[in-house]
Amino acid sequence: MSQGKFENQTVIVTGASSGLGKACAIHMAGQGANVVINYHSGKDKAEEVLEEVEKKGGKGIIVKADVSKEDAVLKLYEATLKEYGKLDVLVSNAGMQVDAPFLDMTLDQWQKVIDINLTGQFLCTREAARQFMKQAKGKKSSTAIGKMVMMSSVHDIIPWAGHINYAASKGGILMLMRSIAQELAPHKIRVNAVSPGAIKTAINKDVWEDEEKAKELLKLIPYQRIGVAEDVAKAVAWLASDESDYVNGETIYIDGGMTLYPEFSDNG
Repeated sequence: MSQGKFENQTVIVTGASSGLGKACAIHMAGQGANVVINYHSGKDKAEEVLEEVEKKGGKGIIVKADVSKEDAVLKLYEATLKEYGKLDVLVSNAGMQVDAPFLDMTLDQWQKVIDINLTGQFLCTREAARQFMKQAKGKKSSTAIGKMVMMSSVHDIIPWAGHINYAASKGGILMLMRSIAQELAPHKIRVNAVSPGAIKTAINKDVWEDEEKAKELLKLIPYQRIGVAEDVAKAVAWLASDESDYVNGETIYIDGGMTLYPEFSDNG
């Protein structure tokens, strides 16, 4: 990928203080973006991401906001526009897991995950679309006036027992993304998603650092390696760039072929 493809562009990355959001923020900063690093807790981690952004030659600010709260999302966008005056890309990444067996799951455990993973995506994409429309009023463009990339998971199509709130939220993202992509396409706003499989992040460190657990996990991955956050960040950046201008309403599965499992490589 060429350097500078996001020069003078403003990118909001939600949940950017760690994991996939952190990787996206740093990668896009390296391509010239002004990055708004959203976090919910752990300001010190967000500040570390900002340092990495600046080392890459990018610029950035950190903004605390709970994406499940409408007033907090509005303040996130206000802070973005105050600093940079416009928005070009939203990477709607913030998400969480609160696991429990279905029979034991409480309403609070269910609601907490749905609020962050699904309602948060709704609020952030809605505000981004509104801003794109304001910026484009009276103008014509041959390419997208704004781009959104929504973070999903292979569990938008793979059931996951013991994690039904998470799987339901990701399944919801799949149809939310496709529906708003269809609605916003005539306005030249592009909306896509990425669905990572097994990626080495802090959330699953206990699996990929354990030799036996990692061996078992690899049985589900035809490509025979566990992904890294940069695998996801590169795909997000491509979807957010004009290189993918004719791509809309699509989900890219970044999973080493996990969604092909159970495979018939031995003829069943």
